[in-house]
Amino acid sequence: MALTQERKQEIIDSYQIHDTDTGSADVQIAMLSDRISRLSTHLQANKKDHASRRGLLKMIGQRKRLLSYVREGNPEHYQALIKRLGIRG
Repeated sequence: MALTQERKQEIIDSYQIHDTDTGSADVQIAMLSDRISRLSTHLQANKKDHASRRGLLKMIGQRKRLLSYVREGNPEHYQALIKRLGIRG
């Protein structure tokens, strides 16, 4: 279920703030969102995989904390980020 190195680099390239950025909140949120979507499809097929469900809930909580951090710092950037990621319909 882990991200491949190529997919991880694609996410970093599209969400980084500057050239050497690999761990900003935007990048972390984008990676978590990708992992959450992959794990959600896995759980639809494997309904009894409770360990993965717990991991999914932990990832959702982490993404929620990072999103609130971005929202406190710059509300306009937060709105642009969630629109770009397609979350919080």
